[in-house]
Amino acid sequence: MQAKMHTEADTHLRDAVTRQLEWEPEITSQDISVSAKSGAVTLTGFVHSYAEKFAAERAAKSIYGVHAVANDIEVRPIMTRTDPEIARDITQAMKIDLRIPDDRIKVGIDDGCVTLDGTVDWNYQREAAESCARKVHGVRGVANKITVKPTVSPTEVKAKIEDALRRSAEIDARRITVSAQDGTITLSGNVHSWFERDEAERAAWTAPGVSRVVDHIAIVS
Repeated sequence: MQAKMHTEADTHLRDAVTRQLEWEPEITSQDISVSAKSGAVTLTGFVHSYAEKFAAERAAKSIYGVHAVANDIEVRPIMTRTDPEIARDITQAMKIDLRIPDDRIKVGIDDGCVTLDGTVDWNYQREAAESCARKVHGVRGVANKITVKPTVSPTEVKAKIEDALRRSAEIDARRITVSAQDGTITLSGNVHSWFERDEAERAAWTAPGVSRVVDHIAIVS
């Protein structure tokens, strides 16, 4: 009986993720398969852009009961593009985006797989650079190695993050512990959904001087 209930729960979670993938307007591929086991979801199949692959993973994480996502979706661009063409478009996109100090970021690319290097002052700049790369046609993957330079004391960073967690209507701050050292923030505790976990991590990244977030928050249904 216990095994049957477990199987029914897996089927329910798989179906919920599948419906969410069908609901998201950014996801047009009909070739994505979903499997689920004990809260861990695996996505397989193929899409035509890395942005769509990213959107599929985000959609899966938004479902209550999902504790982990393995994104094994393959990106198969409709039209083949050369690495120099892709690098040129990424560089141009970053120049247009006023949030990004493009003169401090280097773009490397190998067979459609992009690597971003450099340093910025804020994490939103780091995320904006990745977003630019993710949306360029022909990109098959993005490795974001851009670092954020610490600018404030660990004590100040810790206090700012704890305040942000308490202000958020989406997070029960009492269940989360924050520690800070040399620009690295460690989050621990537990939440009820991946969305709440992501919100806590996002709050940590918004503090000035945060260069790395280690997320040890557990998801408990």
